[in-house]
Amino acid sequence: MDFKPIASVMNREYVGKEACIRGWIYRRSVVGGKAFVRVRDSTGVIQVVVESSRLGEELVDSLKNIGLEASVIACGEVKEEAKAPGGFELQAKFFQIVGDSRDFPIKGGEGDEYLLNMRHLWIRSPRYASLFKIKHTVINAGREYFSKNGWWEVTPPILTASACEGGATLFPVQYFDQTAFLSQSAQLYLEVLIYTLEKVYSLTPSFRAEKSRTRRHLAEYWHLEPEAAWYDMNDMMKVAEELVSYIVSKVLDERKRELEEFGRDIGKLRKALEVPYPRIRYDEAIEILQKKGVNVKWGDDLGADEERVLTMEFETPFFLTHFPKHIKSFYMKVDPSNPKVVLGFDLLAPEGYGEIIGGGQREDDYKLLLERLIEQGYNPDDYKWYLDLRKYGSVPHSGFGLGIERIVMWITGLDHIRETMPFPRYRERIYP
Repeated sequence: MDFKPIASVMNREYVGKEACIRGWIYRRSVVGGKAFVRVRDSTGVIQVVVESSRLGEELVDSLKNIGLEASVIACGEVKEEAKAPGGFELQAKFFQIVGDSRDFPIKGGEGDEYLLNMRHLWIRSPRYASLFKIKHTVINAGREYFSKNGWWEVTPPILTASACEGGATLFPVQYFDQTAFLSQSAQLYLEVLIYTLEKVYSLTPSFRAEKSRTRRHLAEYWHLEPEAAWYDMNDMMKVAEELVSYIVSKVLDERKRELEEFGRDIGKLRKALEVPYPRIRYDEAIEILQKKGVNVKWGDDLGADEERVLTMEFETPFFLTHFPKHIKSFYMKVDPSNPKVVLGFDLLAPEGYGEIIGGGQREDDYKLLLERLIEQGYNPDDYKWYLDLRKYGSVPHSGFGLGIERIVMWITGLDHIRETMPFPRYRERIYP
């Protein structure tokens, strides 16, 4: 049998022709001597009509009680049918049940926790197929952007000895007779590799033991991180906005049908194609928030609530820059013109989604970096190798990290980031 993807036979060119498809039962009903079986594969859903007059009463009777998600093979003639999903159906001349599915545990109407416990079965839904195709395109587009612009993909370690974003959110791992940690970010190792390849990036999982359970935090997520020698903060912001614009353009070009599954306002996404994006400093953000009645003062770290208010002021992604030094990591370069702030930036998505990128210029001076490490309570001995980079041919350099799940959440208009992962990991969940 020559099997075809379901989506490929659902067009007028196939009408009157025979095709074989295979997949899983999504819906089914039996009326008189006919069974109407909706079969899904990774490309779509088609209605298969099984008639007792052609294939026997026994088969049609068996389809009355067949379980959802049973796997089947069907061959027959493609016909146009306005009442069928997608406007086409397959009049079966052959129908085989490959794998039965008795008492499928998802009936409809279950709560979130139940569905999360049944994640291994729930993600068969066509909605998740659309979501993961969009995520695939986001990842592909990210890699494509960097490859086209002369960047090198590298493979930093996942097991590390040093913290990048603070010890409180580290996951310790027994590493033979030592304690190692799951990587919070590839950044420190990417900084090593700029002295070899100048412009590098990686796509790796990052792990953070986030205590809070919010709609945009995960304990495990995928991180697209570039780092470049000779780049200052403005250079890297240009890369960030070009990257996001490129990713959105690819999703709009290649995944329009999948976006429709989520009811996404395409017009709002199209606004993200236009660069440069607006830029505001932290000082300006504080003024905006205070005018909006938010209880915030200069020096406060801005969280999800504050970011949400700011995003309502913009219709496109926008940059927030020049944060107070004390709320940012030791590796951020202090602004030479204002020692109270660092040359760091966040890129915030509109519509309440908030930060999708965090980055900035790195401290390239050995003495200043050492001071910052000590100031933030780190043991310089743990970062000797990182400090060495500033002793032997140091150069200005910058980088950022894009959270894959966060940009997917914004592009699709989802309410919760956990939906973007096949198997989300957060404080209360490690199963399945």
